[in-house]
Amino acid sequence: MPELARTVRAVRALVALSLATATQYRSDFLFSMATGLFNDVLRVAPLLLVYWHRDSVQGWELPHALLVLAFFLALSGVQHGVFEPNLGEAVESIRTGALDLMLMKPVDAQLLVSLRKVAPTALWNFVSAAVVGLFALRSTGWPGPLDLLLAAALFACGVVTMYGLWLLAICASFTFVRVDNLRFLLWSATDAGRWPIDVFSGWVRFALTAMVPVALITSFPAEALRGSWRAETLVQAALVTLMFAVGSRWMWRRSIARYTSASS
Repeated sequence: MPELARTVRAVRALVALSLATATQYRSDFLFSMATGLFNDVLRVAPLLLVYWHRDSVQGWELPHALLVLAFFLALSGVQHGVFEPNLGEAVESIRTGALDLMLMKPVDAQLLVSLRKVAPTALWNFVSAAVVGLFALRSTGWPGPLDLLLAAALFACGVVTMYGLWLLAICASFTFVRVDNLRFLLWSATDAGRWPIDVFSGWVRFALTAMVPVALITSFPAEALRGSWRAETLVQAALVTLMFAVGSRWMWRRSIARYTSASS
């Protein structure tokens, strides 16, 4: 319990510091929020353009596709707000040797690396996700309690899985130092999550389900809200989440054990 209490206090302090740092320049903060709104509008536009000419795509009507987009916007909030800032900070810390100071603190270094920096401007993505999602549910009808619970669980599994993938990218920086190309690759693959997974087929579908599992965060929760979830989907989500969570933690501990500092 003392260890858990210390961890909670550390997380609260890290988030508070990040918020204070990000909001000290109010004009920049407001400009970033406005830019986020504009980007979200651009993400909705292609979907509306496609459904302007078609009633459905691979069995997905517009309201159901909007549910996928809502979860994608929420994923963008997590990525912009937590994953991306900390990946850049972690890679720079490994390159300069600043990671040494984190390893000396009485808190799990993975926690410090993961929550060292939080971008509050990503809050707009969650607002956009809520607006799009509520609009879609208004057209499709409200799901039952079980469907809501499964959708939330699938989205949480997807976020944990995506976190494991970004943590693996950080671990790769122990060897390759510069992983900018890998970051761009992750962003490009993640961007496909704005479309229902049934749009894709073959190896692309497999990659977006098991390798860069954006379908687990966007399409699978949307299917749960539609009431069309399947037991095999839940099992697949649990297995993929467990694989990435355990595998990324193991790789992190292995990378730390082999870390010799940039100054050595």
